[in-house]
Amino acid sequence: MIVVTEADAPGVVDPTEHETVVVIDFGAQYAQLIARRVREANVFSTILPHRVTAEELAALKPAGIILSGGPKSVHVEGAPTIDPDIYETGIPILGICYGAQLLAQNLGGTVVPLAAACGELMAAVDAEVVDAGGDCDGCFSTAASTPQCTFFLGRAAQR
Repeated sequence: MIVVTEADAPGVVDPTEHETVVVIDFGAQYAQLIARRVREANVFSTILPHRVTAEELAALKPAGIILSGGPKSVHVEGAPTIDPDIYETGIPILGICYGAQLLAQNLGGTVVPLAAACGELMAAVDAEVVDAGGDCDGCFSTAASTPQCTFFLGRAAQR
């Protein structure tokens, strides 16, 4: 891992100089959004790959770690994980989606299919479908004006 300092690149913030939250990325499309929300709370954040070592992470002296979501379940062969020594650093850790599954699995909990945990989740989306025209003129002409969506997260952490 390379940490860029002010001397290396003027104007670039050195995460060791500010209270920092590290977002560990497992391939979720929203790791950037998580980091942005942290910054909106006036806390510096940086995104690191899940391959980061405990030593590299500790060198940044973060105030906290967020394990992001990812496209896999912890039960999928080859699912990404983290250096187990990260749990020994004493840095507070928050898991979101896949990150929560990983925390549960690595710290002695159980990750179960969601249907076994609490059943299927349904959500009605309060949205209006608007045809923006252009290349997509008519693309949504057969869509319901107020769509209903079902989402199924697939897994839940227990214990």
